[in-house]
Amino acid sequence: MWNREMETIPRPQLEKIQAERLRKTVERVYNNVPFYRRKLDAANIKPEDIQTVKDLERLPFTTKQDLRDNYPFGLFAVPREEVVRVHASSGTTGKMTVVGYTRNDIGTWSEVMARTLGCGNVTEKDIIQVAYGYGLFTGGLGAHYGAERVGAMVVPISGGNTKRQLQVMVDFNVTALACTPSYALYFTETAAEEGIDIRSLPLRVGFFGAEPWSHNMRKEIEEKMNIKAIDIYGLSEIIGPGVSSECLEQDGLHVWEDHFMVEIIDPNTGQVVPYGEKGELVFTCISKEALPLIRYRTRDISILYPDVCRCGRTHKRMNRVMGRTDDMLIIRGVNVFPSQIESVLLEIGETEPHYQLIVDREGNLDDLEIWVEVSEKIFSDEIKKMEELENKIKKEILSILGISARIKLVEPKTIARSEGKAKRVIDRRDVYTK
Repeated sequence: MWNREMETIPRPQLEKIQAERLRKTVERVYNNVPFYRRKLDAANIKPEDIQTVKDLERLPFTTKQDLRDNYPFGLFAVPREEVVRVHASSGTTGKMTVVGYTRNDIGTWSEVMARTLGCGNVTEKDIIQVAYGYGLFTGGLGAHYGAERVGAMVVPISGGNTKRQLQVMVDFNVTALACTPSYALYFTETAAEEGIDIRSLPLRVGFFGAEPWSHNMRKEIEEKMNIKAIDIYGLSEIIGPGVSSECLEQDGLHVWEDHFMVEIIDPNTGQVVPYGEKGELVFTCISKEALPLIRYRTRDISILYPDVCRCGRTHKRMNRVMGRTDDMLIIRGVNVFPSQIESVLLEIGETEPHYQLIVDREGNLDDLEIWVEVSEKIFSDEIKKMEELENKIKKEILSILGISARIKLVEPKTIARSEGKAKRVIDRRDVYTK
């Protein structure tokens, strides 16, 4: 373990820390964030009303829409001069969800990622290849700082250029890998093509997140790479990767509760549900300075388990994410909303208002195909003009979403109509299976 004292802390002591940090956080956002002052006043709650862990349930929720409405820095609880870094993820209409970090927040992030890597027994003796993307995406730098905190040798290679990645993995004797699970399997395919026996390498553990994946996919990764595949969870709004992690027992993901209080609610009523029941994950940041979100609704579906893990860690464990309550897709590590696609199509203005997203997993990588209806006139036009329109849409999708997609222009009335909510997405990936 990286921090045995805190990771195995008795529950009464942990809850005492949580109560104190929660009280201070509510006081800080009430005094420094106009949005939260209005929310708390509307709920007739003052900071002094929050004294115990149980009082968390009295607080109002925060949603992704609240971050959009206060774009870019409206929810920051410190002066801009104290924010040393920002990250961002895509929003539903091209407007990013912006998150900020103070120096202390970066330290907290490093700590929780150090614990995460500790869950796979990573130490200063390891060499870790970080193949998550670097930049506004939180994955790469999150894993990087955690690895430096534990003293491991970091190879900050980012994503892409897989043949070079494999050369580095072989030449540097890499022992740990951090990337998306689909990219891990792509590694195995490329290694086979290059004649590299990836199972014979010193690689022993992988930390995989940023996209949903199934237990069957885990088994395939472990078999093909001869490693232990650790599931990690995070979201940029809370801190990035490092919110929770499996240990080598692979029996649920430990939530680092001294920094993130976790609840499961009924997504329809907002009421907290008992342990063991499925519902929506809700997180409250109790140590962050720049962006301490209160009861943030993730839209991710999971289950909480309060019992102590066989590894000895006492923090609650969450089940791997079992689905979502909204229409967001995660494709190759990128958040994609159908409304983003719709905005691009409306901006172009040469198509009908009917489209459908077909998501599949070709081999081990996600594949997105967008069916778009066009008018009879355009559909019967010369092939060259159709190809030009397809390329135009493809370029705009890549520019706005940051991912490539295949575009298929179809004739009018090809896409099934519905009297209720239009079925915009057909997801053929079996990523939430147990």
